Amino acid sequence: MNPAVHARESCVDALREKRRGRHAVHKQLLGGEFHFESDSVAMLQLVEAAYGGLPSHRLPVAPSTFLIELRLLPGRVPAPIGEPPAVQMHSGVGCLGGVMDASNYVVLFPEQRKALVVASEDMLERPYYVRYELIEFAVFTLATRGLGLVPLHGACVGRGGRGVLLLGASGSGKSTLALQALLRGLDFLSEDAVFVEPQGMLATGVANFLHVTDDALPWVADAAARQWLAQAPLIRRRSGVCKHEADLRLGFGALAAEPMALAGAIFVSRERAPGAAAQLKALTPADAARQLMDDQPYAVGQPGWQGFLDQLLPLGVHALRRGRTPEASVDALLTLLA
Repeated sequence: MNPAVHARESCVDALREKRRGRHAVHKQLLGGEFHFESDSVAMLQLVEAAYGGLPSHRLPVAPSTFLIELRLLPGRVPAPIGEPPAVQMHSGVGCLGGVMDASNYVVLFPEQRKALVVASEDMLERPYYVRYELIEFAVFTLATRGLGLVPLHGACVGRGGRGVLLLGASGSGKSTLALQALLRGLDFLSEDAVFVEPQGMLATGVANFLHVTDDALPWVADAAARQWLAQAPLIRRRSGVCKHEADLRLGFGALAAEPMALAGAIFVSRERAPGAAAQLKALTPADAARQLMDDQPYAVGQPGWQGFLDQLLPLGVHALRRGRTPEASVDALLTLLA
């Protein structure tokens, strides 16, 4: 038998196993029903840390159920110096894979709506990587493929069921703007990844954590919120940037209770506006389409991209330059939700 086919069948068989002592956690995420199974309580605790206490979002698409098995490899391997190897992507024979090393990887079967996540015991001491690079990869990929969503790198906030996409390059200030919007009473949908159902232009996401640098803290006027952020654990991104990982479920602001109907999009810029009137600028449809395609290379390859683009452009895409204060940027954002 072809080794690749044999590996695929072995993984599928593993997902079907119902061994004694297995535990399960069920979550409604991104419009889908996710079932996590594992013999390891520690692995399921990572699922709870990532997805516990979140609003249950439902979308007007055919309901889908996804199964993710989490497997902890017993024993320890020598811990790498510094951060673990970056995940390498592979695909073939109907499956997708992300491999960190021989003991830490994820294998997905989108058509079967199943995935296998494997982690070593030593990697549990680095839960950030297991959550974001293995478990989250499985959840996001299965939801995108199984529900026909358009995955975007960006944030989304709003009010009254309507939301605005916050897009832009890393370091442009998306997270700071999302934070200030949260503290001003807007509903928070997501900070780093937004998923859009292209037919209805409904956006969903995972509002579990907000990541902000120390530079954002002096602009937080509320002392309790500033303490919440300052005391949040520090994580180090692979880019080398250190950020506070603040848990949004602790009560500082409102999480979007349901998917938001998009009212438009904003490209956040580091450039400062010469005045309040020049802070928000509408982009022409041609410029907006070009910038969206440059900013979202992964989403461009998804089946729903063109439908998403055709519906977003008439709603309006704007460039937002920095105001004198973060509050001024929120004021500009609110004009799109008026």
